[in-house]
Amino acid sequence: MAVFAEDLLQAAEAAELEIEVAVKRLDKIVDHNQWKVIEAFQRQHVSDFHFAGSTGYAYNDRGREVLDLVYAEVFGAEAALVRPHFASGTHTISTALFGVLRPGDELLYITGRPYDTLHKVVGKAGDGTGSLADFGIGYRETALTADGKIDWDEVAIAVNDKTKVIGIQRSRGYDWRSSFTVAEIGEMVAQVKALKSDVIVFVDNCYGEFTETLEPPQVGADLVAGSLIKNPGGGIAETGGYICGRADLVELAAYRLTAPGIGGEVGAMLGTTRGLYQGLFMAPHTVGQAVKGSIFASAVFQRCGFTTKPAWDEPRTDLIQAVAFDGPEHLIAFVQGIQRAAAVDSHVVPEPWDMPGYEHPVIMAAGTFIQGGSLELSADAPIRAPYIGYMQGGLTYSHVKYGVLMALQSMRERNLL
Repeated sequence: MAVFAEDLLQAAEAAELEIEVAVKRLDKIVDHNQWKVIEAFQRQHVSDFHFAGSTGYAYNDRGREVLDLVYAEVFGAEAALVRPHFASGTHTISTALFGVLRPGDELLYITGRPYDTLHKVVGKAGDGTGSLADFGIGYRETALTADGKIDWDEVAIAVNDKTKVIGIQRSRGYDWRSSFTVAEIGEMVAQVKALKSDVIVFVDNCYGEFTETLEPPQVGADLVAGSLIKNPGGGIAETGGYICGRADLVELAAYRLTAPGIGGEVGAMLGTTRGLYQGLFMAPHTVGQAVKGSIFASAVFQRCGFTTKPAWDEPRTDLIQAVAFDGPEHLIAFVQGIQRAAAVDSHVVPEPWDMPGYEHPVIMAAGTFIQGGSLELSADAPIRAPYIGYMQGGLTYSHVKYGVLMALQSMRERNLL
């Protein structure tokens, strides 16, 4: 057993007493979402024959078709496209955007600069990469206000005749702001539709699934995308992503994933189907474990003198727990401590590096069973001021607790705490 400093153990014990009421509220959300998923399985008559694999073109793969129906019901959408063929959340989001945007259209993000890996998707005119800009699709963004809210005056100015898609990033990404709740997304949908009734509202839902009782399509979002190695895969899905929303828009995204006229009618599942179903079944519980861990982490780090966002008693709408540090030494020690707590690759020492798709050196702790699976306990941060570490995931609460204590212990050993 790891030996942690006595004062750290005392801080952890005090934090657990402090968060009891918040955890009970979370348990009600978990129950609601678990029952919602089970009832969707039941209404679609899911049976073990739906788990069979398919090969080749995979025409009439009933397991694949029913999985789409289950996802659509769970997310309150008209249709869904759930596939192992999506390589990442960025790939899934890119597919959705390229599916609905055409040359001359414009994409407007109203939640500030999107996550780093989307910058190359947006691109620059003539960059030769096949980015949105390379196809003559315009991009603009409106910055958030100083308190992290939508700047509606700027949005009203930015929306024009070419604005085809409004982009909303639910999660904080690498920003020191609150993530947006589903209720806030509903308000955004209403306001942008009032400005331009035919605009398509797209939501990057990564890290947010099952943290609340509603999902963005249930408050009017037209198209939503996310990764299966995050929340909805339940720590079991080995790869993939999902797109859901209006049926016509999901179909356009499916044409982008495969080919026009083919769409979601083909695509061998290659033995992944059972894991995608089972991952979705497990997701409400596993997300609950991760969120409980984030609440605990926030409470403990606050007790140790660090500023956290969200604070332990604030509402949660995604997995991510941000912690502000004094400098790069604290940040690196934090991330390396999370790695030390992993069951997989605990002997590996992460170092900052120029990771593809990112604009600054990034350090990542990811001792995961699924490579890059951020529903599992992981942490990452760009090495830039302000020095903020982002922790997410944890398939079990006990693992998150262990990771938090190991991160603090690592700082203690370097005289940083």
